[in-house]
Amino acid sequence: MFSTFIERITAYMSGFYLPRIHVIDVVEILIIAVLLYFFINWIQRTRAYALLRGIVVIAVFIAIAYATQMTVILYIVQSVAQVALIAAAVIFQPELRKALETLGNKSFFSFLKLEPSSARTPGLADRTISEILRAVNEMSELRTGALIVFEQKILLTDYINTGIAMDSEVSSQLLVNIFEHNTPLHDGAVILRGDRVAAATCYLPLSDNAQISKRYGTRHRAGLGISEVSDSFTIIVSEETGRISCAYMGNLTTGVTPGELREQLHQLQKNFGIERSERKMRIWKGRERDER
Repeated sequence: MFSTFIERITAYMSGFYLPRIHVIDVVEILIIAVLLYFFINWIQRTRAYALLRGIVVIAVFIAIAYATQMTVILYIVQSVAQVALIAAAVIFQPELRKALETLGNKSFFSFLKLEPSSARTPGLADRTISEILRAVNEMSELRTGALIVFEQKILLTDYINTGIAMDSEVSSQLLVNIFEHNTPLHDGAVILRGDRVAAATCYLPLSDNAQISKRYGTRHRAGLGISEVSDSFTIIVSEETGRISCAYMGNLTTGVTPGELREQLHQLQKNFGIERSERKMRIWKGRERDER
C-alpha cells in the first residue's frame, strides 16, 4: 500500500518541470528586487505616486474586462495602447528627468544606502505650532507678507535647493525677521521640514488656474501652485490687507481666522502622527516576523 502511494506521488510530480537555478539567476533576481525597492521608495516621495495609483486602477479595470470578455472595451484599449505609452512618458517627464539626473550625479554605492533620516519629514511639535501662530498673527497685524510651506509626504527638496539653506529651529522671531521688509531673506517662501526651517527665499511654481481672482498676486499664486504639485500645506499672509490664507491640495482658502489656522495645524500634526505610527507599525511587524 505504501509503495502504491509513493508511485502515485511520483507519477503526479513527474508532470512538474523544475528548472535548474544557477548563481547568475539568483544575482539577477536580487538586482531586480533592489531596483524595484528603490523605485517604489522613490516614487512614494513624488507626485507621480498618485498618478501611478491611477494607472494601477486602470490596469485592474482592464484585467476585469479581459476576464469577462468585454470585447468593445478591449478593442478600445488595444487602439489607444501606443498613444497611452507616449502620454505616460509626457506626464512623467519631470520625474523621469529628475531620476536620470540623480542617477548621473551619484555614485553606484550611494544607491545602496537608505534615505537618510534628515531627508524624511519628522513630526510637528506643539511648540512649533505655537511659534508659527504667534509669528503669523504678528505679521498679519503689521501687514507683512509671508509665505510658509509645510512639507509632508512628498519631499520638496528641489524647491528647498532654490533657496538659502538654514536648518534652524522654528521661532516666531526668526519667521518675523525673515519676512521683514528690506531684509535679504524676505523675498520668496520659507519651507518647513517638521520642526525645522529647511530654507528661505525659495522659489515656488506659480499656479495657472484661471479661476483665481485678479486681486491675488504672486504670493498667493505661488502658495496655490506648490499645493497643486505636492501634498504640502501653505500659509499665506497678504502684504496689502494682512489677511491670512491657506493653500492645500490645489484649494485656496482666504480669510482664515487664528482659531481656524490653529485647528488646521493641529490636523496637520495628527497627519504626521499617523504617518509616524504607521511606519513604526511596519517596523514592529517586520521585527515580529524576524523573531518568529
